[in-house]
Amino acid sequence: MKTWQFRIICSFLAIASSGLAAALIWMLWEYIPKASTRYGILAVCAGIFLAAGFWCALQRYQIEKFADDVCETIDAAMADRRPQNFHPYEDSLTAKVQGKLLQYYDIMHEGRLQSRQDKETLQSLVSDISHQVKTPVANMKLYTGILHRPGIPEEKRELFLNTMDAQIGKLDFLMQTLVKMSRLETRVISLNIRSRKLLDILASALGAAVCAAEDKDIRLETDCEPGIFVAADEKWTAEAVFNVLDNAVKYTDRGGRITISAQPLQSYVSLEISDTGRGMRAEELPLIFQRFYRSPYAGEDSIGIGLSLAKEIIERQNGYLTVTSNPGEGTLMMIRFLKQG
Repeated sequence: MKTWQFRIICSFLAIASSGLAAALIWMLWEYIPKASTRYGILAVCAGIFLAAGFWCALQRYQIEKFADDVCETIDAAMADRRPQNFHPYEDSLTAKVQGKLLQYYDIMHEGRLQSRQDKETLQSLVSDISHQVKTPVANMKLYTGILHRPGIPEEKRELFLNTMDAQIGKLDFLMQTLVKMSRLETRVISLNIRSRKLLDILASALGAAVCAAEDKDIRLETDCEPGIFVAADEKWTAEAVFNVLDNAVKYTDRGGRITISAQPLQSYVSLEISDTGRGMRAEELPLIFQRFYRSPYAGEDSIGIGLSLAKEIIERQNGYLTVTSNPGEGTLMMIRFLKQG
């Protein structure tokens, strides 16, 4: 309501009240001859008028206090702090409105935190890509410059071309893996988690790892009952298990052995992947799941991203991945899945 409209209404009410009071006094003096009765009626009317005025003042005070409390709540939300005058267990209109405002604030605050986290993830991903792509691209530029020189022997040309092909393959694998990790971390991909037969997941993972194991004469031994079911996404879980197997193959010497065994527990299914490789020192164990961590014994083809991706996939499915190892005694990777069936 505009100010001039409010003033007109107040003026009209004042004039009407004065007119009604004058009419009441005239009627009392005109029709009621007894003075005590007239003054008694006037006293009652004055009491009613004062009570109405007090009630209006009280309502105005409550409205002003309600507005102040709501403004304080909004100011506190904008300043990212809790309001000082919030009483959540009060059965009042102010407490209800403040509760709804704070619920809205919490939702918006979570959204801001998630947005900030996604931004930091994206910045980290861009930094990782820039760092990891730099070396393969520099090598390819170097080899391309060499190949443009005249008079290069055919055997050297073939060597440089094979090296460039290997660098391109490494770059392609790196980019695909980074895209998968970014989609998982930013929740772009939703996993289709339902009851899956663990043996089918192992078959897919082993099918991708068996060639590398045969090249090193590594024996793969599997112990998994066909009736074991887990809550998982079959495609992504197979990739996570493959990454663990691939890591075991890389760090197991020729002629070694990798054992895969599954054991159903009360709420989980334990999948253990052990190898007879060189093992790891205790200080390395907290680092191997970090993105781009490479062991001092890693080969040139190692990027250090497979176990990080595997851990992300398993944890997105309410499972977890742990490792135990000792130098010269091999490594044991343990994956826990939620049990189904």
